[in-house]
Amino acid sequence: MHALRIFGWSLAITAIGVVGAGVIGSPRDAAIVAILAVLEISLSFDNAVINATILRRMNPFWQKLFLTLGVVIAVFGMRLLFPIVIVALTAHIGPVKVFDLALNDSAQYAEKLGDAHPAIAAFGGIFLFMLFLDFLFDTEREIQWIKKLEEPLRRAGQLDVIPTVIGLIALLVVGEAFSGDHTQQVLTAGVAGLATYLGVRGLGEFFEARGVGAEEDDDADAETAGDSGKSAGTPRSSGPPKLVLATGKAAAFLFLYLEVIDASFSFDGVVGAFAISQNIFVIATGLGIGAMYIRSLTVYLVRRGTLSEYIYLEHGAHYAIGALAIILAISIETEVPEIVTGLVGVAFIGLALVSSILHRRRHADADSEDSAGPVRGDEGEGGQGQPREAVSTPL
Repeated sequence: MHALRIFGWSLAITAIGVVGAGVIGSPRDAAIVAILAVLEISLSFDNAVINATILRRMNPFWQKLFLTLGVVIAVFGMRLLFPIVIVALTAHIGPVKVFDLALNDSAQYAEKLGDAHPAIAAFGGIFLFMLFLDFLFDTEREIQWIKKLEEPLRRAGQLDVIPTVIGLIALLVVGEAFSGDHTQQVLTAGVAGLATYLGVRGLGEFFEARGVGAEEDDDADAETAGDSGKSAGTPRSSGPPKLVLATGKAAAFLFLYLEVIDASFSFDGVVGAFAISQNIFVIATGLGIGAMYIRSLTVYLVRRGTLSEYIYLEHGAHYAIGALAIILAISIETEVPEIVTGLVGVAFIGLALVSSILHRRRHADADSEDSAGPVRGDEGEGGQGQPREAVSTPL
């Protein structure tokens, strides 16, 4: 029932979208909507994992907002209006004219959107690549999946500017060597993507740090009050500290950060969808249904604590993001089939899931052996054995 409550709206919107497309359009439109929804889900599963790592730092109010207002932004903003804005900016024509093209000349609109693909790929690619780099160079990340690769990078992350420097170098290489006749367009869009990432993420961290600082001050005051009331028989609370959830401005910028990440993931799906249909409303409906499932899956991962149970899922999702960023860079001049993009993401998530399951089994076996007591040959004086130490063995 818990899963049904989370996915209930997704199932209802699926029924409304598919049936509506069939009634207003044709059975063929209904089938295309279903296909596009599946395409979006397959391309964006890693997006759900990334979203969950951020959403679990937000309070229930913002989590609900992510499922309500966030869906409106995802469907109508990112899948319908944002491509129109991109075409208007890159083709240097008014948004009203672009919208008229989308309604009355979908073939030309698709062509214009295709012409804008280098800018779209550069903006989304550098944004996702920075997300990947910041994960690799995160000095506070304790869990490691591929230790031989991740540990040296984690140590190098003590120099904060490394991800930005690598991102700029990658952008220059792509702009000069892999963008063909679109160098200026790629560099401009790439710088915009990098600035957007640094700005939104930086503001979110700034306000989150201020919120955490205030929370710690409140905790210190409460602890002082508890100590002063100790003689009066006031008990002090014990137990592990709770996760400090972002609120106010910090949560607002995290929400904005989530929406920009969603936009970066949606670019390839929007452009690739025109190979299946050129009706912008059919495309928005199909991709919107997929986006709704991604949001429901994000909330499900947060509520079930799946990222804590399967500890390498976050790693797999970030490696999938790094691969997607590279694919976007390649796609500036070379067409990359959507199935390749989807399979790469699924492969990383699948490997991470298998590694997480094996890790859980190893630790479960170790815990079972410890709880079973001493084994033959381990008894010391008095028949008491030494407990075995459970060791995590990353790849």
